[in-house]
Amino acid sequence: MHFRLNQYCEPNFSLDKFTNSPDATLQHAPKDMVAPLGFHATSIFPEYYKINGQWLLAEDSRMDCVAIYENGKVFVREFRNIRCGDAIVMGRTENCEEGIYVHTDCFTSEEKNKEAFSFRQGRSRETGFSCDYDFINGLLQHEKENGYVVWVLGPACTFDIEARKSFSKLIENGYVHALLAGNALATHDLEAGLLGTALGQDLYSQRPHFNGHYNHIDTINKVNLHGSIANFIHKENITDGIMYSLVKNKIPFVLNGSIRDDGPLPDVYEHTYNGQDSMRAHLRKATTVIGMATTLHTIAAGNMTPTYRVLPDGTIREVYFYTVDTAEFAVNKLGDRGSLGAKGIVTNVQDFVGNLCKGLNI
Repeated sequence: MHFRLNQYCEPNFSLDKFTNSPDATLQHAPKDMVAPLGFHATSIFPEYYKINGQWLLAEDSRMDCVAIYENGKVFVREFRNIRCGDAIVMGRTENCEEGIYVHTDCFTSEEKNKEAFSFRQGRSRETGFSCDYDFINGLLQHEKENGYVVWVLGPACTFDIEARKSFSKLIENGYVHALLAGNALATHDLEAGLLGTALGQDLYSQRPHFNGHYNHIDTINKVNLHGSIANFIHKENITDGIMYSLVKNKIPFVLNGSIRDDGPLPDVYEHTYNGQDSMRAHLRKATTVIGMATTLHTIAAGNMTPTYRVLPDGTIREVYFYTVDTAEFAVNKLGDRGSLGAKGIVTNVQDFVGNLCKGLNI
């Protein structure tokens, strides 16, 4: 399958609706963390704002935030980052009526020309994903040198010996530029490296070890003793696994805490918004995002990821988002939460990453 990126179609600003549009209304924030009533909330799509007669693109966006005009540019910021006096875009229309244009149909692809009525258009266990695998393999080969691939992983990604090996291969071969996860993924992967188990079960046979329910908390305890995941890997002579490969290849990772965490590990963010800022630092560079076996972390990543990215040279390109899970509910819920551009693949993670490795010949 020949791979190529979909092309961005810029709006035709010579059309009457653009030339006749009024400037967007700006109002000052009345206090920190508060927008004026009637503020405009951003979407996942490219958005243009007419200010002083010029249509300006919000170059770095995310959904459910506010657009702020500052120093000749439009910045998209979370409500918690609003400061008193910020000039905030007002209005709730999206087709130039109030100087706001949301550009939804902005990437051309062969898929656009399809029948209005046809069968099996959803993403379910009955869907054939062969074409998706071919496309993702081509995409990853392109992104290895030209993009920024962010993976979002749940702990199930390290419960199977082959899934763990296959994802390590993806890291070793340059197909992972950042990883987002929680305390559990790192804990059980390090447990596997130290004791050969995940939650006390043998990685290959799935048989429980005697007193195996201690294994993950013993692992956390040892990591805390050494002060960091990197120190633990070095001091305990860990030689395999996802976290080992990340540390060895100097790939950044962000681990966010949860109310249910054991420990947690010393590298885990315990303050929600510090962790969110660290996630967004990678997602605002992402050109491809792949979430596997974690509904909450994938939705969190989806909420911070627009459908487009403005590259340093000014080129606008599509951001590709995939979510992988055994449950149709999990892969479809992302769309229900506003990430309309995400594609779901209904399968288990060991099959998914194993098929990727075969397709990439690694």
